[in-house]
Amino acid sequence: MNKYVAILSKKNRQLFSDELLSKHVSYLKAQEKSGVLVLCGPFSDNDSAIQVIMSDSLEAAKEIVQSDPFVSQGYYGELVVKELIEANAMNNWLVADPQTEANRASSQT
Repeated sequence: MNKYVAILSKKNRQLFSDELLSKHVSYLKAQEKSGVLVLCGPFSDNDSAIQVIMSDSLEAAKEIVQSDPFVSQGYYGELVVKELIEANAMNNWLVADPQTEANRASSQT
């Protein structure tokens, strides 16, 4: 399983309701319980939010986020999902990662 980061943006505040919020929270709780949702929350700009999802593929991660009522019902008008290559102490902060090596090689040409 890989980690995917979803950025939800362009809120349509006119669509907000307590019923929609309840559906959204219920969906997030179910995703967390199943081990799919790693973390989520809004940004301080009050226009965008993040969800970090565990999934087998980018397509599956997109489907998970698109099924969130906040997305499927248009509260968030824009969605971008990308795979995260997590840097941490266990992988030496990606110093020898293929992506880092490619960046290193391209900077030397």
